[in-house]
Amino acid sequence: MTVSETAPSRFFNAVLAFAVAQALLVGLLAFGLTQLVWTDGESARAVRVSAWLAVVVQLFTFAIARLVAREQVIAGWGIGVLLRFATVAAFGFFGVEALGLPSGPALMSLVGFYFVSTLIEPLFLNA
Repeated sequence: MTVSETAPSRFFNAVLAFAVAQALLVGLLAFGLTQLVWTDGESARAVRVSAWLAVVVQLFTFAIARLVAREQVIAGWGIGVLLRFATVAAFGFFGVEALGLPSGPALMSLVGFYFVSTLIEPLFLNA
């Protein structure tokens, strides 16, 4: 096999591995938050919505970082940071109210999910 044939496979394997690890981590954290911190129904719903949003955005930002990691490490990292920041701002200004979610649990859990996902991201960037 040539290098060009294995590169897409390595990319998709890394994204898949990150997706599984991130979904498990975010799922465990969401479960803990809904059982111990925000136990009422509306707050638990806000945490679940934030978890789904974090998983989708983190997968997208990880794929970008993985694609540009070899040549433009800082550019890939910067794009990911901007996308995370933009989603927190948009979710805070528009999404929370549109979905009728309590803002505290929704935004705090979203930022927490981004934080823990970002901690494991380097483990998969060079995989």
